[in-house]
Amino acid sequence: MIERFCNLGSLVSFFEHSVMTSKILSSKATKLFIVLGGFFIANALLAEFIGIKIFSLEKLFGLDPLSMTFFGVHDLGFNLTAGVLLWPVVFIMTDIINEYYGTKGVRFLSWLAVGLIIYAFLMAFLAIQTPPNDWWQSVSGVREDPAHSISDMNLAFSRIFGQGLWIIAGSVIAFLIGQMVDVIIFHKIRSITGESKIWLRATGSTLISQFIDSFIVLIIAFYIGADWDLVRVLAIGCVNYIYKFTMAILLTPVIYWGHDLIERYLGHDLADKMKASAAAQ
Repeated sequence: MIERFCNLGSLVSFFEHSVMTSKILSSKATKLFIVLGGFFIANALLAEFIGIKIFSLEKLFGLDPLSMTFFGVHDLGFNLTAGVLLWPVVFIMTDIINEYYGTKGVRFLSWLAVGLIIYAFLMAFLAIQTPPNDWWQSVSGVREDPAHSISDMNLAFSRIFGQGLWIIAGSVIAFLIGQMVDVIIFHKIRSITGESKIWLRATGSTLISQFIDSFIVLIIAFYIGADWDLVRVLAIGCVNYIYKFTMAILLTPVIYWGHDLIERYLGHDLADKMKASAAAQ
């Protein structure tokens, strides 16, 4: 009798759990938050890991390298980390999440993203410490394409995933500060303009937060962590910000497109309630 009662209780708990899960997943607002949050965190993680590569923006478009001068530092061009390809997307996602879920939503995802970035780098560090297989380290890729084989796979793996501690620290701190500044400026502009002028609060907050982000990460990673001259760090920061400023302007229509898709998915009534709740925070 007791065993049957326990089995019945387990069955009831299972159905209650199933009903609760069904209710959660049937909520459009919840599903949207999961999708936006997943895309936000995925882009933040990817930007950190691919940021080890430096590419030439001019060569990407088949142009001759520019030769700019800032603070007396000459021959500066758009030699950027690959991570900058994704960071504008992260800040756009921040503004969209901010619009519908408010400061609490952005802060939760920002701290979660930072925690996962630190966890990912810790796991990469532990993977680097594992002893490599002899065949994989020295022979991998030779038979398939000798011209493009890598003589030391373990060294390549370590160089790509083993980014310096100061770079990681600078990136994480700059990301958090940039996110918080973005949230504050976004709602400050919204409190002044109301529901209108989406472009002003979204693009305006991004331009300010990206400015801060561009210099904090370089100062921590290279001025403090690598003893670079401050003028060189500031000069490179200016080049990076010019790129981010341009991308923020060019991507402004994407914000309106994202709002339109969300409004269609949620419906205007639910969307308006979520935006009002977000603004009230």
